[in-house]
Amino acid sequence: MKQAFGYFVHHQGRGHAERCAAIAHALPADRPLVLFCARDDIFPALPPQASIIVIPSLFEPRGDEATGMDHVPTPATLHCAPLGWPGIRRAMATIAGWFDTANPALMICDVSAEIAQLSRICSVPHVKILQHGDRGDAGHQAAYDGAAGLLAPFHVALAQPEWDAAMRVKTCFAGGLGVDTRVVERELARQRIGIGAGEEMILVMAGGGGSGFGQAPLGVGARSRPDARWITIGPVERDWHATEPANIEHRGWVDNAADHVAAADLVIASTGNTTCQQILAAARPWLAIPEWRYFDEQHRKAQALAAAGVATIRPHLPSSAEAWQRALAETLAGHDAAAQCALIEDRPATKAADWLESLADQLWRVTAPVPVGA
Repeated sequence: MKQAFGYFVHHQGRGHAERCAAIAHALPADRPLVLFCARDDIFPALPPQASIIVIPSLFEPRGDEATGMDHVPTPATLHCAPLGWPGIRRAMATIAGWFDTANPALMICDVSAEIAQLSRICSVPHVKILQHGDRGDAGHQAAYDGAAGLLAPFHVALAQPEWDAAMRVKTCFAGGLGVDTRVVERELARQRIGIGAGEEMILVMAGGGGSGFGQAPLGVGARSRPDARWITIGPVERDWHATEPANIEHRGWVDNAADHVAAADLVIASTGNTTCQQILAAARPWLAIPEWRYFDEQHRKAQALAAAGVATIRPHLPSSAEAWQRALAETLAGHDAAAQCALIEDRPATKAADWLESLADQLWRVTAPVPVGA
């Protein structure tokens, strides 16, 4: 049996767990995989060699925290390291104890600068998941610089311009990683979700990492294009002053988001990783509206999408009928289906797993000592 891989999985949203599961299924059956996460109910089915150790959340208080130490500054090399949190102490102790007993080949961090640095401090090589955003701070740079490799769950064409050659050479880019990017035929998708073949359908899609788009601006948008059928999936933030027309329908959480994307004539969506891969694979006109995230992650990803010519972007939902009409017209006129499809790779999970296996082999290869005086 090979040395185990460890894998820390952030439990916000769905993308972290989904790409972990995709990699788990692509790894060799004799590679044990131990996952550390604050939740064990967010994962798709995992292969037999994968197991989950539930740890306390590194970000959410439990109620037993000390309250008198918040005045102590957090050093620049850390992001979330409050003092006096027993839950964080237990999580770190659990991971460090496993490092000691398991002697893992790699620790994959998706995502935490602190876990990445803990791995390095404990003499365990780590792979850091690379995300978009303004991450030139000392904490991220320490995690990146100390990593044996970086894994980007997107195509290299979406790399940020400031990522230099030294950073890119240690990065595996895997466009489409963690997402089922098979696209159902448009007419079949419309039958599945109850949309007529001749209807214009505009899909508004929000992921699981935030509170969703506001109801009021969506109402303005639907009124600005009254002949289209507007459907929202995912969360919508209710506004008491929203005046919605009859051509907008809120479906909430659905199990067939990919069918909705395949059926749409135009998609309005934020720029979370899973959402991005689904829309790019379906090659639909896309008005990308980034949501607030730490380090401006979604705004920087939106800029990368625009630079690659695969989405029209706005910093927020349009605030007037005229602004909506301009944004929708620009989205349709600038649509490049071929450019979108080109950013989804054929077998991204296999590519990532093979790269991880190769990296582990390189790191742990035993070389014969050179004789003294040779």
